[in-house]
Amino acid sequence: MKKILFLLITGLTVSISHSQEVSDALRFSQDNLTGTARFRAMSGAFGALGGDLSSISVNPAGSAIFINNQMGVTFSNQNIKNNSNYFGTQTSDKDNSFILNQVGAIFVFNDRNPNNNWKKIAIGATYENTNNFNNNVFSAGTNPTNSIDNYFLTYANGIPLGDITGIPYKNQFYDEQQAYFGYYGFVINPVSPLDKNTQYTSNVPAGGNYYHENEIYTRGYNSKLSFNISTSYKDRIYFGANLNAHITDYRRSSSFYEDNSNPLEPTETISNLRFNNELYTYGNGFSFQLGAIAKVTDSFRLGLAYESNTWYELYDEVSQSLHTTTQAANGPEKYADINPNVINVYESYTLQTPGKTTFSAAYIFGKSGLISVDYAIKDYGNTKYKPTNDPGFRGVNNDISNQLTNNGELRIGAEYKINQLSLRGGYRYEGSPYKNKTTIGDLNSYSGGLGYNFGGTKLDLAYSYAERKSNQGFFTKGFTDGANITSKLNNVTLTLLFEL
Repeated sequence: MKKILFLLITGLTVSISHSQEVSDALRFSQDNLTGTARFRAMSGAFGALGGDLSSISVNPAGSAIFINNQMGVTFSNQNIKNNSNYFGTQTSDKDNSFILNQVGAIFVFNDRNPNNNWKKIAIGATYENTNNFNNNVFSAGTNPTNSIDNYFLTYANGIPLGDITGIPYKNQFYDEQQAYFGYYGFVINPVSPLDKNTQYTSNVPAGGNYYHENEIYTRGYNSKLSFNISTSYKDRIYFGANLNAHITDYRRSSSFYEDNSNPLEPTETISNLRFNNELYTYGNGFSFQLGAIAKVTDSFRLGLAYESNTWYELYDEVSQSLHTTTQAANGPEKYADINPNVINVYESYTLQTPGKTTFSAAYIFGKSGLISVDYAIKDYGNTKYKPTNDPGFRGVNNDISNQLTNNGELRIGAEYKINQLSLRGGYRYEGSPYKNKTTIGDLNSYSGGLGYNFGGTKLDLAYSYAERKSNQGFFTKGFTDGANITSKLNNVTLTLLFEL
């Protein structure tokens, strides 16, 4: 990546790329199950069904199933609770948010000419919040062996002391900035005071039993604006396509605290510290989808859909600060506040997230009900930061290829109608995107709901529950210990639909 371009304003700088991580790429590669209440109640199993505003997010041919024009709006309340286990200490945190989940409309144009085999054209547009990033995670406990000093040592070793002390913080590379915090925060010491020194030692007392707290607060969203067109051939085969514009806005605030009660030494050593990190990522992307649905019989349908890679252009802003307390035997506590008051604004970069193929089947029991199954395949190992020949991305792209894998997603949905009332249920399973199956585990989700048809207006309500386990390190280098997290997501969704 290029070096510094120019100084924008005081405390704001344009810099080279910071250290992108596998988890950053995965964040924008995964979608939560969102959409209308009917869609969510049936766990999104709509690839062969169509006829729902959210069905086109799975298979764009689904809009050609509509008989009449329709528009709708969907609201969701999301509650997520994270239970943490860090070396035996149990903690929990939660977040509750209310969002506009989806809004969209489909317009159907029928051809009444009996000699024309192409019976209709449908066009539509939908906006969906495909991923709500609002979340809080708190972990605490006593680590018997490892300290965060390993994080700063990993970055500092190999960097000349003169580069840490002689180059202004705002002009440093990301790894030099991490060494800067470690050095001026007295977490690490140079082996030699000479500028050419490249080796450092820890200033944290040995002995283990380091008490840690790690707080992570995230806010933001990933959204998708889709423009859809579809057609029907003899009312037996349906074809469709989507052009999608993606928008992302993600903020992550993390604060790591460490203290120790190990015996004091004659020279000053670290008693406690707090390391704060702020990340803001924003940008937009593009993808397309193609799909088809075939009525094998009046009751049995098959669907096939392909969603392309999404190509994002992203921007990152990072700010950091470190606060430490040092003390020597029989000496007073001393404090260091390392806060450069600089927001590093990095050059834009491209992230290519993986495509997805969905196979679907559905059976419709006349007007009384239906059952539907979708199976989707996505290869997360194909995620890439670009340009791929950039030295700053080569390492993380190798990590993505080595750590991530392809996974399957199974969605099953059913609906039973009693006059104007519809009862719905569903199940969803998504495999881990990681080869080790533990960094992020498998997801299991159950859903249910009901709907009532008032004639020209429909009201739908859905509830879904999802659970997933994970174990991601607090940091990706040097100090990689992390907590076992069990995330439980409860969602209530309400949709109001109007036939036009």
